[in-house]
Amino acid sequence: METQIHVPVGSPVIRKIPIFVDEHNVTEGAMKLIKELRPAWDPSLVKTKLFTDGTTNKLVGCYVDDSPDDVVLVRVYGNKTELIVDRDNELKSFQVLHANGCAPRLYCTFQNGICYEFMQGDALGTQDVRDPTLLRLIAREMARIHAIHAHNGCIPKPNLWIKMRKYFSLVATEFTEQASNVRIQQEVPSKAVLEQEMVWMKEHLSTLGSPVVLCHNDLLCKNIIHNSKEGHVRFIDYEYSSYNYQAFDIGNHFNEFAGMSEPDFGLYPSREMQMEWLKVYLKAYKLFTKKTEEVSQRELETLYVQVNKFALASHFFWGFWALIQAKYSTIDFDFLGYAVLRFNQYFKTKPAVMALQIPE
Repeated sequence: METQIHVPVGSPVIRKIPIFVDEHNVTEGAMKLIKELRPAWDPSLVKTKLFTDGTTNKLVGCYVDDSPDDVVLVRVYGNKTELIVDRDNELKSFQVLHANGCAPRLYCTFQNGICYEFMQGDALGTQDVRDPTLLRLIAREMARIHAIHAHNGCIPKPNLWIKMRKYFSLVATEFTEQASNVRIQQEVPSKAVLEQEMVWMKEHLSTLGSPVVLCHNDLLCKNIIHNSKEGHVRFIDYEYSSYNYQAFDIGNHFNEFAGMSEPDFGLYPSREMQMEWLKVYLKAYKLFTKKTEEVSQRELETLYVQVNKFALASHFFWGFWALIQAKYSTIDFDFLGYAVLRFNQYFKTKPAVMALQIPE
């Protein structure tokens, strides 16, 4: 039993470039990397585009007008993100997903980041994920990733509880009476309450029978790229990828219908929309794993209950994540406010979700 992802035998070795990029001057560092990765490019002609959507890292794209389709992305890890992201696991996930046609090429790692291929297409927004056509593409793509075997014959273990416990221990110091952050004292539930809920969740959710699969774990709208020319979607950013409960990955995605900068949980998909999504997903997942597309109503109802219960765990996970980011991140975002929103949503939805029963 293990949580490790195994890279396929024969996968290319990842190139390591001994360069450190200053997160406050990403472009200068990116140009040094481009000299290594694209020696044929004239440095005076290289153009850069800074992407600002990330809440964990800094990201810049480099290209020349002669080959606009060849964009090298340079991602600089955010301050102290090694506390919340297993970088070794991220690289393995990247390799496994690329080997299975689900991820772009990884060009190299450097001291505090990675360079990889830009995926052509548009990042989705909160309205796009509700679009019936895109919704089906997303459900099928998630099923494709969940069906990948990357555990070397071992029985994979979910890393949700390990990770949540780790995050909790990182923020526990902020809940003491001596803690400097008054907002945490006033707005975030107490350490005792959070610990109690965590124990309850592990006891309750672990018994729901959700399969443990290779998960993305962070499927927010901007991490879904729609290539309209080729008619497919792909997922990007594998920092949180790991073995996890199938229902967590889906429930987490449904929570992300709310958006990130100003979350509106009124956008959480209705039962009807979820059933449509889950039916497409289950058909694809069964086709990939069991070579049959037959899905019974009972299977569908069961997955619906599992997903909505695991959506609770997703609120908690990102609540803890945001508290850690509030302490260390240099990115301009109200992480503490976001944590409060997620914990509030957990307590608000818990009673209705707990009333759901898996069909006999």
